[in-house]
Amino acid sequence: MFKKILIANRGEIAVRVMQTCKRLGIGTVAVYSDPDFRSLHVAQADEAVPLGGARPTESYLNKEKILKVAQDTGCQAIHPGYGFLSENAAFADRVTAAGITFIGPSGPVIARLGDKIASKQLAIQAGVPTVPGHVKALSSYAEAQAVAAEVGYPILLKPAAGGGGKGMRTVERPEDLASALKVCQQETLKAFGDDTIFIERYITAPRHIEIQVMADAHATPFTWASANARSSAVTRKSSRSPLPWPWMPNPGHEWAKWPAAWRVRPAMSTPVPWNSSLTTTGSSIFWR
Repeated sequence: MFKKILIANRGEIAVRVMQTCKRLGIGTVAVYSDPDFRSLHVAQADEAVPLGGARPTESYLNKEKILKVAQDTGCQAIHPGYGFLSENAAFADRVTAAGITFIGPSGPVIARLGDKIASKQLAIQAGVPTVPGHVKALSSYAEAQAVAAEVGYPILLKPAAGGGGKGMRTVERPEDLASALKVCQQETLKAFGDDTIFIERYITAPRHIEIQVMADAHATPFTWASANARSSAVTRKSSRSPLPWPWMPNPGHEWAKWPAAWRVRPAMSTPVPWNSSLTTTGSSIFWR
């Protein structure tokens, strides 16, 4: 059991991690930017260390500062929360190299599943049905125009990094592409320090069945839940209802008991912590 961990995040997720740590008797260290000095996560932590700056790149996205705070305060682990550096393979590798536990997937796993382009390519290689699109990073506006014309409008501009819908933009008409691409790149760069964008076909009024599959560091996989999810075209978020489906295994069903056709598991040198990131790559089952 860890004695002290650093939480490299802010807001609700940082507070939730702290509350769990308190129940487990684990000390917590918060980090914060200049505007967040009065935030709840700062007040609830056992220790709080300022990172300085107002921009995320100066604070919550600054790998060097966060790692130094963890070392200076004697933390055995770093919890990244979600967003920011939670899906940054380079950060996970640096934390591990420093002798500190990264609470989350390893760097190699994040590199293949945390990046939506890489994870979608992996899904395609494994024979998983995906949303039509161009599975490469856009290098210019001219390329975006050509790809969008090939894929067909409406399209979805999608950041390769992060999650939570940040940076995603629906484009209905060619004349809206330039402004949407610019905003998309700016938002994802601010949130995740990465402005890599790719294009998928935008599916109007989609519904999908979602299966959460996870695995621990010992490669023990299990299903987490299933849900009937309906995406909102306005918010680009999903509303989920945990309804069972007769042709799916029940939550907690062992991987080995799945039908062989569902047990698509690409060969990897590192155990894969399967999670909902595969859903965001278009590996869900869609219908109109």
